[in-house]
Amino acid sequence: MVKIRLRRMGQKKAPFYRIVVADARSPRDGRFVEEIGTYDPSKDPSEFHVDEEAAKKWLANGAQPTEQVGKILKAAGIIK
Repeated sequence: MVKIRLRRMGQKKAPFYRIVVADARSPRDGRFVEEIGTYDPSKDPSEFHVDEEAAKKWLANGAQPTEQVGKILKAAGIIK
């Protein structure tokens, strides 16, 4: 099963995330298939960038977004 999820980056107490497509069995910050965006919750308001074409391609191929990534994709207007 393939998931679209967040990969934690950055320093201690200053995280930012990359939105990646990864096998559900791989660890959170481990191996991934493709990077499709970024998410920075430390900015006000929180900032995100998503490659719309890549996200739509993976969703069409059956990738399941996690809860937080689902909210980001909804805010970006990629999923209804």
